[in-house]
Amino acid sequence: MERTLPHPHYSSNEIADQGQALFEREIRPRLDASAHGKFLALDIETGDYEIDGDELAAVKRARASRPEAPLYILRIGFPTAYRLGWRVLTAPPCSPAG
Repeated sequence: MERTLPHPHYSSNEIADQGQALFEREIRPRLDASAHGKFLALDIETGDYEIDGDELAAVKRARASRPEAPLYILRIGFPTAYRLGWRVLTAPPCSPAG
């Protein structure tokens, strides 16, 4: 799932709904393949956004002009920004020593 940062005037659901709608309508059509996998920090009130391979860098730049902005954060081209949990990687079975 995308991330929203806590805000005193908007619920997380409001930020996510408005942010996703704004992203789909205004931003996604203008992106090229080089943005895939990068993080986007979107101010849902102004439509201003920052894109960076590092989430924190994108958020810091977005906060530079409007520290109290309601931000919607997503990873471009992925259904979720992060994967929760873990998986076990197994090696192929070894052949018995002969």
